Amino acid sequence: MAAKRNKKSTARAVADGTASATVSVIGAIFRVIGTILLILIVTGLLFLCIFAYYVKTCLSTELDVEMEDFTVALSSSILYQDESGAWQKLVQLSSTENRIWVDYEDIPKDMEHAAVAIEDKRFYKHKGVDWYRTSAAFVNMFLGMRNDFGGSTITQQLIKNVTKQDDITVQRKLLEIFQALEFEKKYSKEEIIEWYLNWVFFGESCNGIYTAAETYFGKTPQELSLAECASIIGITNNPSKYDPFISQENNRKRRIDILEAMYDQGYITKEECDAAKAEDVVFVHSESDNSNNPIYSYYVETVIEDVLRDLMEQRGVSRDTAKQLLYAGGYQVYSCYDPVIQNIVDSYYTNLETLPQRTSAKGQQFESAIVILDPYTGEIKALSGGTGPKTINFGLNRATQSTRPPGSSIKPIAVYGPAMELGLITQTTKVNDSPNIKLSGTSWYPRNAGGGYSGVITIRTGLQRSLNTVSAQILDKLTPRASFQFLKDKLGVTSLVDADCDYAPLALGQLTNGITVREMAQAYSAFVNDGVFTYSRTYSYITDSDGNVVLENPARTIDAFQPNIAWNMTDMLYNAVNAGTGTEARLSNMPVGGKTGTTTDNCDRWFVGFTPYYVAAVWTGYDMPEYMNFSGNPAAQIWRLIMEPIHAGLAYKDFPTPEIGQPTGIFGSFIVATPPPTDTPAEEVPPEADTGAERTAQNVA
Repeated sequence: MAAKRNKKSTARAVADGTASATVSVIGAIFRVIGTILLILIVTGLLFLCIFAYYVKTCLSTELDVEMEDFTVALSSSILYQDESGAWQKLVQLSSTENRIWVDYEDIPKDMEHAAVAIEDKRFYKHKGVDWYRTSAAFVNMFLGMRNDFGGSTITQQLIKNVTKQDDITVQRKLLEIFQALEFEKKYSKEEIIEWYLNWVFFGESCNGIYTAAETYFGKTPQELSLAECASIIGITNNPSKYDPFISQENNRKRRIDILEAMYDQGYITKEECDAAKAEDVVFVHSESDNSNNPIYSYYVETVIEDVLRDLMEQRGVSRDTAKQLLYAGGYQVYSCYDPVIQNIVDSYYTNLETLPQRTSAKGQQFESAIVILDPYTGEIKALSGGTGPKTINFGLNRATQSTRPPGSSIKPIAVYGPAMELGLITQTTKVNDSPNIKLSGTSWYPRNAGGGYSGVITIRTGLQRSLNTVSAQILDKLTPRASFQFLKDKLGVTSLVDADCDYAPLALGQLTNGITVREMAQAYSAFVNDGVFTYSRTYSYITDSDGNVVLENPARTIDAFQPNIAWNMTDMLYNAVNAGTGTEARLSNMPVGGKTGTTTDNCDRWFVGFTPYYVAAVWTGYDMPEYMNFSGNPAAQIWRLIMEPIHAGLAYKDFPTPEIGQPTGIFGSFIVATPPPTDTPAEEVPPEADTGAERTAQNVA
């Protein structure tokens, strides 16, 4: 009995131990699960906090576009100020875009319902984002490891079309979602569908349903049948596939899918669906007549390009949206155009007989471009992007779009000016113009034309004669990196590429791609304006149809040089015109400072010069670089032809008198004699000498 009782006690003890162990294990499991859940909850909350902070600080959900800017469909104008100060119309803008706006009440219900049925069936219920489709799209993305998000609502598609934010990234998708949510707080469903159907692309250069109806059926939208509405909406998914002029069969299949979706969602009856599917849809190829579009001047085209760029940047919209705002927003653009100066420019540039002319060996027409600006305000007063009559819109504008190597005209802004600003040289600093100098930063070293060298001269004389050896030695002290950054950070040059941060490009102007005429003119403006660089501009501000300012473009400046440094550079460039390579640009009634430029094999000739009133840059050459066989420098000759009449009625002014600093030392690898050698006398260089002085047999580092 005792043994039995002991066995029972042992069994109970084992059972109790097992139960206790089980309870302990279960408790441990729950504690682990609880810990994991707590970690997940904390992690989730932390993620939500981080996500909320990211959305608040990194995602700009505001879309700086007003729907009214698009629906008014008013003509815009570019204005200029006449001599009395009154604003006059320069040109009324005519859109080349194939779009005519249709108000919501004039949009066929079948067209609206076809778009909703196939593109966004919960459009009338959601608040800008269809969370069912969006969640499914994200799941598919992560499970399928694809970047094809999908799930976009009509509102999201509209935002993507307006902003052209179509990069396939998670950040873009999040931005689109939050912008759509904000957008639907501001606009009704009717307004959104109106904007969408007027904005979406339908192939064949058709933007919006009006031009699509006209192009594919020769009808207005109100005249379209149900089948024709479905046919047009079917194109939006993939115009290259569903355009009926590319494939009528693909368009037919898509049309049927849309009609069945409309029936399934209750927009049409079974009878209407069957009748529309059976309809014989006939396409006609109508084209809009744009033959009455005016030919814009180079100046007007530059204003348009500047406005489009600023609208895109400041409002965060696409170029297409910016064009719609500009051409149809009823805007008034207040330009910097000076009719007197522009007329003088046009009188020469549109008449080939008034310009120096020499057809190239390969038969190319001689070309030139000019930009004239006010150095104190940055206002471009006149420009021309080519020679001869202008026959097309938005062709090549050589004043603002072409980049050509500037040759020695870059020396004042890339070498002399920055070195003087940094205290490395003064006008009277001595330098050894010798063929035997070893630079510290490179084995490269240029030579002067004809092997002529002057020995010990001043920096002033080196610039006057445009000596390559002097420019190279100064750049060696300055360093290419400092020169490169000065051009970009202080003088607004954006055309440079990394390969230009080297000796030959910066010392001699043999840039990889080159620089624009506009950039050269605005860079030289700092010399005239006491060292203050001012970005060039073609307009001052823009107002809407009610007179409200929608875009301001005030003068933007950078303190590039100390005033006395600018005066010293002006003084040296005045000397370069009067006793150096720029004598052909001298005016009879006004002091001129400036610098010529010639590139390898005479392919480009430049003159960038200034008076106390204006800065002007002139480039000459051939569109395909080719040897120029001219007597003298045609750019300097053109500069004088145009600037002489511009200054004819202006009061004479002198440039400021600089305080010339003491010599900072002697450049060059040689021992200084006692007493120091005297300067080589300044010689008046004939015009032809510019070609030789700037040509180098070794122009790459």
